[in-house]
Amino acid sequence: MNRWRSHRGLRRVATAGAVLTVGALMLTACGRGDGGGGGEGPDSMGSINDEPASGTVEIWAMGNEGEVLGELAAQFEEENPDVTIDVTAVPWESAHDRIATAIAGGETPDISMLGTTWVGEFAATGAFEPTPDGLVDEGSFFEGSWNTTVVDDVAYGIPWYVDTRVLYYRTDLAEAAGVEAPETWDEYKEFAKALQSQGAVSGVSLPPGGFDSWQYVAPLAWQQGGDILDADGETFTLDSPEWQEAFEFYASFFEEGISEPVRLEGGEIEQKFISGEVGSFYSGPYHVSLLLEQGGEEFADKFAVAMVPGADSRTSFTGGGNLAVFNDSDNRDASWKFVRWLAQPETQVQWYDISTDLPSVEAAWDDQVFSDDPYLSVFGEQLTDSKAPPAIPTWAQVSAVIDQELEKVTRGETSVEDALAAVQQQAESIGTGQ
Repeated sequence: MNRWRSHRGLRRVATAGAVLTVGALMLTACGRGDGGGGGEGPDSMGSINDEPASGTVEIWAMGNEGEVLGELAAQFEEENPDVTIDVTAVPWESAHDRIATAIAGGETPDISMLGTTWVGEFAATGAFEPTPDGLVDEGSFFEGSWNTTVVDDVAYGIPWYVDTRVLYYRTDLAEAAGVEAPETWDEYKEFAKALQSQGAVSGVSLPPGGFDSWQYVAPLAWQQGGDILDADGETFTLDSPEWQEAFEFYASFFEEGISEPVRLEGGEIEQKFISGEVGSFYSGPYHVSLLLEQGGEEFADKFAVAMVPGADSRTSFTGGGNLAVFNDSDNRDASWKFVRWLAQPETQVQWYDISTDLPSVEAAWDDQVFSDDPYLSVFGEQLTDSKAPPAIPTWAQVSAVIDQELEKVTRGETSVEDALAAVQQQAESIGTGQ
């Protein structure tokens, strides 16, 4: 089984829209402020002590994480002999709706793993308990990752593991063309063209729009100081000059034939990169193992990774998986103790060995397993300049509009100005849901 599969599932599913609307869930969840099984409201919940955990904790984990978490949980049980960690593996394909149904029915587990873009949506239902004061040091996490837990200035849970995008490129083609990994936008375009001069059909493979393409274009706006919402977090700014420049720059790769106007799915991108048809592409850490497995030992010397090229900054997209504790938890104390333990640097290093999930805690990256690895060390550097979309309940709907309008632009069906006007108008109509 591919140990990186969960990352791919996260990107595929994490921005899916809710089958049960946030509004319906909020009506169902009215009254959850009493803390459910805990008996106290979130504001009155006490801090978590250092006594051993006890009782049973039920946790839902998705994909590969759900299949291997039991191995790590066994170590927590050894350190806390009176506790039992009951792990339920949930397929990513059904996870969103299963959580929504559990919240609506008042039958949640103690803890659930969450796609980072789900936090705002589910937090709006009142189902989660805010992270207790002093449980963890928020400054110990990558800033972009920690921000995925924060909704209206309140943190719900912790970042468990992280994911970010870097540039994968063919080093042999780059060397033959006499170019090095790009750092700026100008260098980026010339770099991609240079790879084409060495036989690559696509200098860089980019999705021409459609599902989750916002993850590729939003960093281009962020790199210029643009954003999705204004400083108050209330008004969409998707028709700003930064977004216009981002759309224009992105579309230029298709207009100039640098990127083929086709979306390469899993399996295709690896083979075309190995064959040299694709000179570069953006992806997360799971692609390292895929390329080494499929390309063979000799291919290890033909590719490398680099931080994304940028404008004023080199900001990339960040995702990953979070952990949240439900208000209705029957064992709040042990649940938060388990979450806290999972956020310890030494635990995160052990978790990488089991799952290959990248640590959300910066100190864990000091371990030589990360610092000495030519691929992973780049991801660690990129995570210091990575950003996530705002944790708003309506992000799935808003991002789908960006995907749709971007595709119209790359296919020459509409202008950048008209596309962004439509994005802004529809985003304002959808609202932030806060």
